Amino acid sequence: MKKQEIYEHIVRILDENFSIEAARITPEARLYDDLDIDSIDAVDLIVQLKPLVGKRLNAEAFKSVRTVQDVVDALYLLVNEDQQAA
Repeated sequence: MKKQEIYEHIVRILDENFSIEAARITPEARLYDDLDIDSIDAVDLIVQLKPLVGKRLNAEAFKSVRTVQDVVDALYLLVNEDQQAA
């Protein structure tokens, strides 16, 4: 899965489930400061992203996540780690 596909999926989730206008969502947007995503929302977001990855998401992978691009990068690594290990 490509980073652009992951980004588009995240934008769709934030727009549909968190009522955040797609125009406000940019790769540089900070989840807490710019998009008002609090810790409870962040957990909900991770739960909604699980089907995209197809496996349990490790909370450790998201500890340093601050921006939408950080989420994309973390998911990209998780999605592609099985392929890299092969």
